[in-house]
Amino acid sequence: MTDHCCEAMVRQVDARCDQHHGTSVCPDALIGFDARFQEYGLIVHDGGTSSVDIHFCPWCGRALPQSQRDRWFDELERRGIDPWEGEIPAEFQDDRWLATPPRD
Repeated sequence: MTDHCCEAMVRQVDARCDQHHGTSVCPDALIGFDARFQEYGLIVHDGGTSSVDIHFCPWCGRALPQSQRDRWFDELERRGIDPWEGEIPAEFQDDRWLATPPRD
């Protein structure tokens, strides 16, 4: 489980709306968080699921974690898994895979 930088970020990332299904369609949702990649982003409310990456918390100003996107793809490749066509193991669908030490 990821520790977010401040209580305001926790409230944003953990917010659930009882009127909308998902943060991309809720106009009150501001920040999205992808646990797989440890990426934060400002949600683009244009009907899709896009977001604009952010690297500092808008509330406390702390630097946010470095993206693990490349490492995620590298680890899947190392295991012989095609992320575009293969089945992604459950531990790679959230941040559990990060417990695996990076390999050179």
